[in-house]
Amino acid sequence: MNTAPLENLSCNHSPALVLLSGGMDSTTLLHYVARNLGRSPVHAISYDYGQRHARELECARWQAAAVGAASHRIIHVSFLRDALQGATALIEGGQDVPALDDLDAAQLDQPPTYVPNRNMMLLSIAAACAEAQGIRDVFYGAQASDEYGYWDCTAEFIERLNHVFALNRREAVAVHAPFVSTKKAEILHIGIQLGVDYAHTWSCYRGGEHACGACPTCVERLKAFDTVGKRDPLPYAP
Repeated sequence: MNTAPLENLSCNHSPALVLLSGGMDSTTLLHYVARNLGRSPVHAISYDYGQRHARELECARWQAAAVGAASHRIIHVSFLRDALQGATALIEGGQDVPALDDLDAAQLDQPPTYVPNRNMMLLSIAAACAEAQGIRDVFYGAQASDEYGYWDCTAEFIERLNHVFALNRREAVAVHAPFVSTKKAEILHIGIQLGVDYAHTWSCYRGGEHACGACPTCVERLKAFDTVGKRDPLPYAP
């Protein structure tokens, strides 16, 4: 089942493809799939879609090497930069990334950092790559946000997407989102137990030299570290 507890997804010597952005959640999932679920070989896939925070991609490379991934592909889908220009704050050239405190309650279920249909497109590409390599399981690091949310990071979205993939007449690819009901602090706790080096992850939406500490994902990240009683190793702007 795509949203089953992680322990139910263990399958030694069964290959897996992990979507790896280079952020906290996908990085933790990569380490869990490789180490605790015993999947082998583990492949990783990342995307360059014109995001402001492309610094994540360097972190993704580092983390893929850290777990000994059999492969790590960065797929360039830069057409999204032109197709979605002005529709999201996350893409270069879009509106400024807002601070979480500047968003009103009506915006929190789909803030300006939402990228229209991004996850459906990226998961479809990942499923195609997995099928081409004979891999049947794709892992996706959607998580339960504390402060805001996106419709394409929900259990319902994953379930319905898998209904479509199940139409495959041969061996269908399945998308698993085992963190979809897990808060970021819980994910961080899992990663700390695994020894994940979070200094080589990036979350800030604004794409600066230092994390801003104010955008929605920075706020969630800092809250998670505070909850587990650890200091975030990333440098933050004054």
